[in-house]
Amino acid sequence: MTDRLMIEGVAVSPHHYIGGKRVSSPATFETRSPMNWDNLLGNIARGDDQTADLAVTAATEAFPAWAALTPKERAVYMHRLSDLIEKNKEKIATAECMDMAMLQESLELRLVPRGALNFRNYADLAVEHEERVWDSKGTHNRVIRMPAGPAVIITPWNAPFMLSTWKVAPALAAGNTVILKPAEWSPLSASLLADMVDQAGFPPGVFNVVQGMGYEVGNALVNNPRVKRISFTGSVPTARIIGKAAAENVVPFTAELGGKSCLLVFEDADIDAAAKKAAGQYDDSGQVCMCGSRIIVHESIAEEFEKKFHEYTDQHIMGDSRNSDTTMSAMIHPTHVERVMGFIERARENGDEIVRGGKKHKEDGLWVEPTLIKPKSNDSEVVQSEIFGPVLTFQTFKTEEEGVALANSTVFGLSGIVYTGSRDRAERVGRAVRGGTVWVNTFLVRDLTAPFGGIGLSGLGREGGHYALEFHSDLKTLQILEDSTS
Repeated sequence: MTDRLMIEGVAVSPHHYIGGKRVSSPATFETRSPMNWDNLLGNIARGDDQTADLAVTAATEAFPAWAALTPKERAVYMHRLSDLIEKNKEKIATAECMDMAMLQESLELRLVPRGALNFRNYADLAVEHEERVWDSKGTHNRVIRMPAGPAVIITPWNAPFMLSTWKVAPALAAGNTVILKPAEWSPLSASLLADMVDQAGFPPGVFNVVQGMGYEVGNALVNNPRVKRISFTGSVPTARIIGKAAAENVVPFTAELGGKSCLLVFEDADIDAAAKKAAGQYDDSGQVCMCGSRIIVHESIAEEFEKKFHEYTDQHIMGDSRNSDTTMSAMIHPTHVERVMGFIERARENGDEIVRGGKKHKEDGLWVEPTLIKPKSNDSEVVQSEIFGPVLTFQTFKTEEEGVALANSTVFGLSGIVYTGSRDRAERVGRAVRGGTVWVNTFLVRDLTAPFGGIGLSGLGREGGHYALEFHSDLKTLQILEDSTS
């Protein structure tokens, strides 16, 4: 079996990581670089039912000893892992850039360091946690967080390293063991994370990586009755399947799903800043769940806003994600490109106006031009469905009430962006827009202790800070009769 793949000088194991060891599979799947689809990066071990059972067994056997450690003792491992991520950020960024085409500079400067921060912050939050203690009805009371057990974590293909650490870190800090199943379109950075977990000295079985297809090994993992928590980021249809499995085994389940967020611009806003931020929604080719893909602008400033928007969009450069001047990456996979182009073609057929873009940048590549569509109506598919590509819609409104109604007119509610110069309106509209996170005059500023999640079809539950630690814990109320012990 091939021990390591060489990805631009970075050695990556193609095998699963189970019980502290690399484990192969007879079947494999390919991973290719979106920047050059002819570039086969390697063949990756493709897990099955037996692989899933082996990983759950390893996590189950490792759980008692890991759960018995104090948060402070677990933090030693997690701090060590955080340091290793920082030390290896260039290698991680290189492998992930080749695997899913996110801009390498962005990975090195922001997303990989954020992964290191996730482990350090969650470890520290667990250590700092103070149990609720009170006296009531003649008893001394205490609320205790108990580790829940093995947790299955399923992550998406966009920003896979950061999102994996975002989910794995609170599970480990809470005292759970983990089986991570990365997306089959971008599996490499999860394998590198396993290497660093090994280097950090984590006990075997505390952290495991199982690769493969969601409908095969993923299905086997979420249906295993020994699994005590499931955390998923991905599509609504897959969440419904996982949710049924979780319900069958009565297992708590969080799901961070799609988004169709608004970018709502009022007449008193800084138009230049708003237009620049709107053009910035094409970053990562729109493959961002929180992307403000529905631009909704007050009619009195629509013409000026649109002019500035096009000026900023014209500055985007589609190219190799390893180049520092590239601003728009290739899209992840030919199948996804065809899906996005399908939305554009159906918009044309529907009578929606394609204002700009609407074509592939290169017929033999995975880049799609930054596209802006003025929909025929708010019921148009491009307004109501998540496209997850460089396709934005443009609508106008007359009154604040109409703007908020348009912002809240989809089944999604992951986030929202509002631009206004009025403090009162910022508060009022910020409260009125339905979304798990609403930014006013900014975007993607994240406090890691704040709750994160969606409303409606954008998800179930909350991640972030103590909210994630609570999810990965079973809460116990301990009551002791006053004066009954000495």
